Amino acid sequence: MQHFYVFTLRKQKKWLGVIILALFTAIFFLIERDGVFSTFSSDEETVAFTKGNKDDSNIALTFNISWGQEKVLEILNQLEKENVQATFFVSGEWAERHPGILQKITEGKHELGMLGYRYKSYLEQELPQVRKDMLYAKEVFRKLGFKNITLVRPPHGHFNKEVIKLAEQLGLTVVHWNVNTNDWENPGTDAIIKTVMEQTSNGDIILMHASDSVKQTANALKTILPKLKDKGYKFVPITELINQAHAQTKLVE
Repeated sequence: MQHFYVFTLRKQKKWLGVIILALFTAIFFLIERDGVFSTFSSDEETVAFTKGNKDDSNIALTFNISWGQEKVLEILNQLEKENVQATFFVSGEWAERHPGILQKITEGKHELGMLGYRYKSYLEQELPQVRKDMLYAKEVFRKLGFKNITLVRPPHGHFNKEVIKLAEQLGLTVVHWNVNTNDWENPGTDAIIKTVMEQTSNGDIILMHASDSVKQTANALKTILPKLKDKGYKFVPITELINQAHAQTKLVE
């Protein structure tokens, strides 16, 4: 009987451990689903903005552009037709070359953010060089008449907590995304539409591109914009998502 008792106790401890592990796993996925959990860092001061309020129907459509001048005009036309405001993240180098298009973007009441100066991964550069890149980009935009750039999206979406802290020191908010269309790969208009329609939910930030590499984005927008409106979503600039009282953030390593 003594041996049976020891065996039972050990078995109970084993199952208790399994139950506790399952409970934590369930909590993990529940929090992650709601967009407030991060697998990166517990440093609450080191954050990148990746999602707005999940209880609000506002969403943000964002475009990256670092080269070319043709596709962005097609995209601006589609946004104008549907009266949609978006946020454009552009490199300082591109802005210098295309000040006229930059003006068209702002005339359309779209928001501007920067991709730094040169479109080169910040994780492939030393921090002093990243600082130099951000400062130079800010100066370029200032000279072009845009003094209040407060949003930065690191090139290729590559960043870490040091990059975020540096951006904060320079008065910038790092903005990421949580719906990636991969439209730069030109997977097909239907594929782009499907990704957006199936993955978008309240508070989401949608990543698209406006460089000349995208061949299908403007056409996909003809379907995406009205369909998202029909589902009750409202397009707003990134800053409006950030300013919402219950806007959520994701911790970043």
